[in-house]
Amino acid sequence: METQKLPVRKFILNNGILLGVASVILSVILYVMNMHLDRNWIAGTLGFVLMIIFIVLGISQYKKSNGTFLSLSQALKIGVGIAVLAGVIGSIYQLIFMNVIEPDFMDKMLEKQYEQMIESNPNMTQEQIDMSIEMGKKFSSPLITVAFSLIGSAFFGLIIALIAGLVMKKENTYA
Repeated sequence: METQKLPVRKFILNNGILLGVASVILSVILYVMNMHLDRNWIAGTLGFVLMIIFIVLGISQYKKSNGTFLSLSQALKIGVGIAVLAGVIGSIYQLIFMNVIEPDFMDKMLEKQYEQMIESNPNMTQEQIDMSIEMGKKFSSPLITVAFSLIGSAFFGLIIALIAGLVMKKENTYA
């Protein structure tokens, strides 16, 4: 008797959209609380925890729906799929935020980084500071920001899915 493989698309879509919306809500909360310019470790940790929860939840839901069977490749597909979909949703919000809601966001962010650089490195010359600011400007364009965001989402999704998949895998020996 041959068993059919359960498609992963439904689990990716459901959990990827939920993670994306949760990430956007977290960003909106930070904006409303005027904390969007701060490199807040609590917000970063909360965002990472949300990613872990939704990826593990998606993999777990798939395993339960698949008769408790789960291969590592299925776990990786689900985890990376969830992370990339959430990354796309977050990137769309990020583009809207930087171009519509707060068009001078990147300038404010660079100014904040400039102040932090001077504060943490008082011995830097003005030339070194100017070089650092120019590098920051090159990497702060919306498209580069979105690209790094998507690459980061995919990478961390892969790591989380790999760990979750190794812990939860149960091969179907009858298939």
